[in-house]
Amino acid sequence: MMMRQASSRTAVPEMPLSTGTPAPGSGDRMAGHRRPGRPRSEQADQAIIEAALSLFAEAGPGGLCIEKVAALAGVGKATIYRRWPGKEDLLLAALAAVKVPLPEPKGKSVRADLVALLEAMCKEAADPRQARLFGLLQGEGARYPRLLARYMETVVEPRRDVVRSVLRRGVATGELREGTDVDAALFMLSGAVIVRGKFGHERLESGYARRIVEELLMGIAAR
Repeated sequence: MMMRQASSRTAVPEMPLSTGTPAPGSGDRMAGHRRPGRPRSEQADQAIIEAALSLFAEAGPGGLCIEKVAALAGVGKATIYRRWPGKEDLLLAALAAVKVPLPEPKGKSVRADLVALLEAMCKEAADPRQARLFGLLQGEGARYPRLLARYMETVVEPRRDVVRSVLRRGVATGELREGTDVDAALFMLSGAVIVRGKFGHERLESGYARRIVEELLMGIAAR
């Protein structure tokens, strides 16, 4: 009897790896180990994203590989593959993670919604890390057209659609003139931020987004 009890006690540490029935009384111990699992998983996700961004910034898409990301993040390759099927999906997720979320349009005023959206874009353009990553991706676009196309489709276009929805709403409500070229207005707005942020020698000062919207609306607002 004493030998069986000793054998049972030495087997307990192996139970979390087993698919069998837990030993009596081990449930509380196993549950206690599971609860911290979620925070560790979130930390692993963040570490993987940061590692992918660092390697991408250093060597571009060609220098990014799962083995290097895993080593830099301090996780196993299997941990990465459970989340993303390949390095392209991982890189897209990493690039999307650094984008500033656009505010939800309130729907009361096209002018106010456009100003809020452009202010978020200005904040993003002022981040040198984001500017470098976006510039690097664009520069590598010729070598990795599929990656750039997926980035535009999954990250950029959904954000553009937010601005388009505000402009279309303005046409529908009569705030903007009928026949407004929505895409042209979109690129005027976003281009004013991108070009100023990339090539301008001055920082995007407070009030810049509102000035851009005001200037645009002088041309497309209903009269």
